[in-house]
Amino acid sequence: MSLSIEQKKTVVSDVSAALASARAGVLAEYRGLNVAQLTDLRARARRRGVWVRVVKNSLAKRIVAGSDFECLDAHFTGPVIFSAAEDPVAVAKVAADFAADNDDFKITAGVMNGALIDLSTIGSLAKLPGRDELIAQLIAAMRAPVQTVAATLNEIPSRLVRTLAAVAQAKAAASAQEEAS
Repeated sequence: MSLSIEQKKTVVSDVSAALASARAGVLAEYRGLNVAQLTDLRARARRRGVWVRVVKNSLAKRIVAGSDFECLDAHFTGPVIFSAAEDPVAVAKVAADFAADNDDFKITAGVMNGALIDLSTIGSLAKLPGRDELIAQLIAAMRAPVQTVAATLNEIPSRLVRTLAAVAQAKAAASAQEEAS
């Protein structure tokens, strides 16, 4: 079914808006996937903040013209699904994980910060920890010295209290010994 001019304009504006904030994208051939599998892909992508859409190749070429995604122009052949995100690791993880689970999903090309990236780079990006994981690691690294200082400062009064208790016990034992003699 062919799209009307107004529908095409809407698609172009929607996709252009989605790509405006994206820094990375992946193209993949989806021939052979059923609706349930594509719905699964979209759900996985949505959880990671990745935009996914099937766009006609002629419209996709117009959309990427003059953008950081222009290097993908020659790769818009056949039935391709386009995914993009601000986080390059997230888009690579979604595509690579879905490709690992579905043999009919074949990654064809990728782009990051305006440069074309190959399949091995996409695979390498997919193996990196995600943004949330990196933030958690950073917070843990920043928290460790503070916890060490707090534990050290807490140890000083604790040691003093234990020393005073030991002295009190020793004096009590000495007085009890003197009374017994």
